[in-house]
Amino acid sequence: MSPNKKTLRAQYKALRQKLNAAEIEEKSLAIANALLKLPIWEKTYFHVFLPIEEQQEVDTELILHLLSGKDKEIVVSKTDFENRKMIHFLLTDNTKIKKNEYNIPEPVEGIEVPSSKIEVVFVPLLAFDAKGHRVGYGKGFYDKFLAECQAGTIKIGLSFFESEEVISDVFETDVALDYCVTPIKIYSFPL
Repeated sequence: MSPNKKTLRAQYKALRQKLNAAEIEEKSLAIANALLKLPIWEKTYFHVFLPIEEQQEVDTELILHLLSGKDKEIVVSKTDFENRKMIHFLLTDNTKIKKNEYNIPEPVEGIEVPSSKIEVVFVPLLAFDAKGHRVGYGKGFYDKFLAECQAGTIKIGLSFFESEEVISDVFETDVALDYCVTPIKIYSFPL
């Protein structure tokens, strides 16, 4: 039987905790380099998550440098837990970043950007399957955010690990990825 989200969440959190700082850096660099091969570079507005270090997430600092070097508009989010949504801000030299109570680095304030303007989203995840479905932390923030984006918005998962065959409990509200990039492979998910 295919694993469900709860099982995969526990399994991949444990796998990530085994990675040391050097492995995270090396794998994050490989992911950033692979992104150069994707057909996304004519776009302007890129949404990037800032990694939760305690969760051993993909380090997106290299991606930020890449985007900055290509003169892209970089968007980061603040989580509104009360209304269960994300508010997006333009990342500028003046943006102050502060960790919230869940250790998520977030902008304190800034120039707000509507979801409809964002053209490419780099999506954090714990696991994903061969159809582009992902397992996150289970709060649904990204599914809600991705559902607000334009139909043509490119959704790119970033993962240290390779694909699962199938996630058994995918919901209709789950938004599938267009791509998932790992240190050794680029997965593409046709509609």
